[in-house]
Amino acid sequence: MKRKMLGLIPLGVLVAIVAVCFIMKERGKEPEPEYVFTYAENQSEGYPTTLGAYRFAELVEEKTNGRIKIVVKAGGELGDEQSVIAQMQFGGIDFTRASLSSVADEIPKLNVLQMPFLYRDSAHMWKILDGEVGEEFFQAFEDSDLVALSWYDAGARNFYNSVRPIRVVSDMKGLNIRVQEYSLMVDVVEALGANAAPMVYSDVYSALEKGVIDGAENNWPSYESMGHYEIAKFFTVDEHTRVPEVQLCAQTTWEKLSREDQLILQECARESAAYERQLWTEREKKSREIAISKGVQVTELTREQRMEFQEAVSGVYEIYCKDYLDIIEKIKETE
Repeated sequence: MKRKMLGLIPLGVLVAIVAVCFIMKERGKEPEPEYVFTYAENQSEGYPTTLGAYRFAELVEEKTNGRIKIVVKAGGELGDEQSVIAQMQFGGIDFTRASLSSVADEIPKLNVLQMPFLYRDSAHMWKILDGEVGEEFFQAFEDSDLVALSWYDAGARNFYNSVRPIRVVSDMKGLNIRVQEYSLMVDVVEALGANAAPMVYSDVYSALEKGVIDGAENNWPSYESMGHYEIAKFFTVDEHTRVPEVQLCAQTTWEKLSREDQLILQECARESAAYERQLWTEREKKSREIAISKGVQVTELTREQRMEFQEAVSGVYEIYCKDYLDIIEKIKETE
């Protein structure tokens, strides 16, 4: 009986029923992205820059209606910063967040933004980076096969070690201090009388544990999140550098996108940067509290003590920024 009734349905009606069923089924599916990109992050899950990366990916997917999907790989899964940058320049990775230290040897002008004791405080740095000077430095990436999208916060870097408190420059003498694999920081540490030990970030805990190094220099969240406070109990708040970090896109990836999508990426990157900066402020305070609760001895340098450190490293300005001293003065004079 059912077969007889089916046979009575006109062919056009039957086709329409099948089409409606197909459309309803397709509506239940997630749209297939036009692009799927990778984002490399060397920090752990829950770290402000990692959360900023996830926020960036979320915003991009939302504002492109799912056409662009960005997959974040955290915890150094895709390599350390230097190797990630190299892969991006060959189109192997699409996005990352990197310290300026990782690209400054290739783009010397970037040294300006991370010179020791350049900024008075955090507010001074953001006034510079969010203004004309910051835009000018974005242009410095043009010949590097990288596109700069936004500035991320990484706080102020300070010295910490397992040997003694550091109050004056002479306290640095003879200490083996880990630095990034970056010539400027090697020269800064050695100008203070310590021995610079360049190594990748992931090796620092083991090197501290084995006594290969006596200490390092970094911000509060890195010091706390990597457990360096367990071994290096003496933390000196000298804020010798504020090294901003930058969100980057591979040039090859950028060129695949329409101008409209490029503008969306820039907008999302800057929104994620505002989000990351807020998280950073909160995390910095929390990390300091955790470290102190674990018995870390904190030494806050006075203005006079900081001036002694500043004077000791003044020579590096001539080495790394002799062609950009006018920009240095512009930054220092900005109120």
